[in-house]
Amino acid sequence: MNASAVPGLVAVIAVSVVTLAIGTWGLRISRTTSDFFVASRTVRPRLNASAIGGEYLSAASFLGIAGLLLVGGAQMLWYPVGWTAGYLVLLVLVAAPLRRSGAYTLPDFAEARLGSRTVRAACSLLVVGVGWLYLLPQFEGAGITLRATIGAPEWAGPVVVGAVVLANVTSGGMRSITFVQAFQYWLKLTALLVPAMVLLAIWWGDGRPGPTTASEGWSTPVAGSGAIGLYTTYSLIIALFLGTMGLPHVVVRFYTNPDGRGARRTTVVVLALLGLFYLWPPVYAGLGRVYGEALVSTGRSDVLVLELPRLMVGGAGGDVLTGLITAGAFAAFLSTSSGLVIAVSGVLTQDVTSRVVGERVGGVTAFRLAAVVAVAIPLLVALVVQDVGVAESVGLAFAVAASTFCPLLVLGIWWRRLTDIGALAGLAAGGLGAGGAAVLALAGFSPGGWLGALLAQPAAWSVPLAGAVMVAVSLLTSGREPIHARRFLVRLHTPEVLGSGR
Repeated sequence: MNASAVPGLVAVIAVSVVTLAIGTWGLRISRTTSDFFVASRTVRPRLNASAIGGEYLSAASFLGIAGLLLVGGAQMLWYPVGWTAGYLVLLVLVAAPLRRSGAYTLPDFAEARLGSRTVRAACSLLVVGVGWLYLLPQFEGAGITLRATIGAPEWAGPVVVGAVVLANVTSGGMRSITFVQAFQYWLKLTALLVPAMVLLAIWWGDGRPGPTTASEGWSTPVAGSGAIGLYTTYSLIIALFLGTMGLPHVVVRFYTNPDGRGARRTTVVVLALLGLFYLWPPVYAGLGRVYGEALVSTGRSDVLVLELPRLMVGGAGGDVLTGLITAGAFAAFLSTSSGLVIAVSGVLTQDVTSRVVGERVGGVTAFRLAAVVAVAIPLLVALVVQDVGVAESVGLAFAVAASTFCPLLVLGIWWRRLTDIGALAGLAAGGLGAGGAAVLALAGFSPGGWLGALLAQPAAWSVPLAGAVMVAVSLLTSGREPIHARRFLVRLHTPEVLGSGR
């Protein structure tokens, strides 16, 4: 092994060991099914916000943003802006009412709101689909990182991440993962901030050079120009702003708060933590325009964050900084993957594996079996399907979530006349539209012109389609409005203090 790879290898091992150690410590207080699903709803806002930041800042945030900015210019800033602003929409429309629903998962909420097992089944399929679609870039990012830093084969990253996540999730569930993800947020922030400060100091000492002549074309928007470029930008904004509330691993964390007020306070803190983190990827992109010209010409912009220290510092210093960044990147894969596996496992447990092992065996065993399934299938797909753009595939996951769960949650929380048939029709329209586009993109189907733009960024048409279908069909089937709808909405919008009579 090359000596320069040693810091990266040490970083991967250290992060994996610390992650497992924290998870094992959390196991001591994880005993009940509620501990595994929602940490018995006892997670306080600051801890929960750090955990959400840990799981939300994924491979796309840690590696993808800087690479996109390097190649696509300032237009790509919509990614971090959208990922952060999505929590503002979630804060205003969803956070507190969703916590007051008392559900464990999104399918739980759908069944409680609409009284339909069929709607629950549809939501379960969508949670699993979105979760697996989001897991793919985490595994791919892990492969890219290990290959770039220690020269490991690309399959090694997904296998290591899958094994560590599975060990952690099955050992202590949500309660253990909460502590792990909170630690990993602060590790990721440190791993970006410290090297960025060192690299900025080196840039300053070099006389603050600007981009080279060869980098002038880097600011050309990757989305194209004219009407197609405008459509692509707005469609991306819609997906990012509205997709956050539909991501299963994000939503499930709000069930862990003690009450609706705690859910709102958690969201406010999350906004601050995400804003602090997203200050730093543009710094790497800016320095990459000066020192990373070769990464653009060779099509390796995804590894900009990993390669920049060695390009600017060299020697042992560059290797140490790369090792620190590698630790943060690996924490990103582990934390986001853990949250996704928890969310998918919770749904599979309630709707699939609990029936396989039987009620006599217990919910914890069913949860552990579901976790194995939740990791194994996307891991196998990731080993077969390669070279899927990290940030782009995450954007597709957001588009699917925005086109399905966003209209379901907003209408389910704020509109009494939503019916089960209307919800199913809207979920089908949005899911088949955005989901079909995602499948075609993963399969490598990328036609040019308007058709390519509509498939690459479907949210601008799939979200309005899903919402319109959901409303129209609900109005046409008004006789199926749940008799408990009014009472349920009162529960969602009544603060716990009033509901308890205090």
